[in-house]
Amino acid sequence: MKTDNVRTLGFIPLQLIGGKLEHSPNSFAVIDPSTGESFAECPNASKSQIEEAIGQARAAQPKWAAIDATKRRDYVTRFAERVLENKEAIARLITMEQGKPLAASLGEVQRAADSMLEVCTISIEPEVLREDERGRVELHYKPLGVIAAITPWNVPIALAAPKIAAALYTGNTVILKPSSNTPFSSLFMAKVTANILPEGVFSVLAGGGSLGQLLCEHPDIAKVNFTGSVPTGKRVMASAASTLKRLTLELGGNDAAIVLDDVDVEEIAPKLFFGAFGLAGQVCMAIKRLYVHESIYDRMVEALSRIAKETVLGNGFEEGVQMGPVQNKQQFDEVMAFIEDTKNVPGARITAGGYALDRPGYFIAPTVVADIKEGTRLVDEEPFGPILPVLSFKTVDEAVERANNSEFGLGGSVWTRDIKRGAEIAARLEAGFTWVNHHVGTTRDLPFGGIKESGIGRNGGEIGVKSDMEAQVVFIPDIS
Repeated sequence: MKTDNVRTLGFIPLQLIGGKLEHSPNSFAVIDPSTGESFAECPNASKSQIEEAIGQARAAQPKWAAIDATKRRDYVTRFAERVLENKEAIARLITMEQGKPLAASLGEVQRAADSMLEVCTISIEPEVLREDERGRVELHYKPLGVIAAITPWNVPIALAAPKIAAALYTGNTVILKPSSNTPFSSLFMAKVTANILPEGVFSVLAGGGSLGQLLCEHPDIAKVNFTGSVPTGKRVMASAASTLKRLTLELGGNDAAIVLDDVDVEEIAPKLFFGAFGLAGQVCMAIKRLYVHESIYDRMVEALSRIAKETVLGNGFEEGVQMGPVQNKQQFDEVMAFIEDTKNVPGARITAGGYALDRPGYFIAPTVVADIKEGTRLVDEEPFGPILPVLSFKTVDEAVERANNSEFGLGGSVWTRDIKRGAEIAARLEAGFTWVNHHVGTTRDLPFGGIKESGIGRNGGEIGVKSDMEAQVVFIPDIS
């Protein structure tokens, strides 16, 4: 296998199957998005390896579930500590395969470890629902079995970690399937944590779409926890239907941010820009539609356009780089199609960007679009890249109605000096998670997920953690 680049970290990529590192008979190329060229080969899990991992996970699960939850928390804590001990190496692999600046990758690894600890703060002890002359009624929570965690290419470690932690903490065994675009950081995490957990409890399998489909269809997988696009989420749901698997689907978003007329434009413009263009716009909860009050609209467009033009793009290992490339060719072509479509929208103005950089790799200049309305592809769909439509509104009621007129419902935000008013407006948005004077980012002691076509269920918080368990009511009669 071509592994020269990853070998510099002392790393030969291998599958982790129930605690043991294994080669695979076949491999696939992984592309560096900063060059558009393959930089290493990754092992491609065989069907027999998949079956082996599932079999070991199923066999190990009852014994793992019998361990006290506080001891399982200790295992997860050691896992998180080992991730942090290898923070720089994991971060370098993220930047190699994902393209984001190294500082962002380091932050991702830190968030991953933090999220594992946050998940384990959630109580999963039995609850008393009623206790009176009729008897005592308790609500118990029991693990599901084997959980498949399927993660995307934009934030490979920070999205995997809380799924792993929740599954393990609640007594399930877990099989992680990272995106085939960004497998190395997950395989390296598997390597450095391989000796922490009991045999069979945790596996990491790299491979293409057929691997994900097999996990979704397999009768011995009790739940699929998937983060990714809406179309793929629908395919996951269809594949899981034959065995009535439990599902958590954290899917795409077309998040709206509403900016009221009382804000300081120069103060919040950088925050809005980061909320939209962080990770080159490749964040499910990023701002995808920006509604700005008409009285400050022109100034906001000008401020955002200025920041876009000043943003430094480049290889994530280069000094001073603020934004990396779009992660893969398919997404690059998709975003460029949005740009070309927008150029043909009557009246729409591209005030910054609107082109790909003349260099190797999948670099697109951060693109700001003004004077565009609903009914266009850019506003109604999710581009998932560095392009932002800025729309004008007259009244708050109008802005809320327009923001809610979407099939998506992941996140949303309101920006104002009046916090109380902002909170009231944020509560009116049809989204699973809303902010006031902030956008993007949460902690895993809080539930995160979407409504409408942005997903089913939650990751994090009590709701999310207990979704990895089945509820059981235990009725105990009063014998006094």
